Amino acid sequence: MIQIDHLTKSYGKARGVTELTLRVPERSCFGFIGPNGAGKSTTIRTLLGLLSPTAGSARVLGLDCVRERQKILAQVGYMPSEAMFYPDMRVSEVIRLSAALRGLDCRDQAAGLCEALELDVRKRVRELSLGNRKKVSIVCAMQHRPRLYILDEPTSGLDPLVQRAFWGELENRRREGATVFLSSHVLYEVQRYCDRAAIIREGRLVVEGTTAELDIENRFFDYYEGKVMS
Repeated sequence: MIQIDHLTKSYGKARGVTELTLRVPERSCFGFIGPNGAGKSTTIRTLLGLLSPTAGSARVLGLDCVRERQKILAQVGYMPSEAMFYPDMRVSEVIRLSAALRGLDCRDQAAGLCEALELDVRKRVRELSLGNRKKVSIVCAMQHRPRLYILDEPTSGLDPLVQRAFWGELENRRREGATVFLSSHVLYEVQRYCDRAAIIREGRLVVEGTTAELDIENRFFDYYEGKVMS
């Protein structure tokens, strides 16, 4: 579902990611973890064609992330790490706009997600807490039932009950054949829900494998601190 080959993204003299090579299998839940500034969001934005790579290549759903980004964006459920919407719009309007941009009617799916997440669609965006803005972002990313979900820190700001509802819905989508690629700082979530994971540090891939092999919760800090490099 995702093929990354020697991907490099630089910001002038600043480092984004360097020589990153990665494969995300179909129907997997793939966790992409690392400290702040490691290059997780840079990688995700490059996959979606929102940033242009300095070198290397990436394909999403078999499509080139530079030349075919519009096709990728039409087929992916993307959730950025920061949920930003027009502040004076009501939640219901934001959700309808997100569906309309895809030319879809997602009212039934949206209603089910809003109920599961306990999201009040009558409020305006400027009235929402961080957690509730995050819920709106989840609905916008999931209501069209894409084959691939690319989620950047999806549970940050959510209370435990909403986190459980979110993961339950994502597991349902996976059973139907969807693939999930997500970045997270919550190690136990990656260990529990992901079947594969990769750790990135200072823009470079440190290790990749099954979550059982990596034993993420116990070994992440060794990789993070550079005690283990492969």
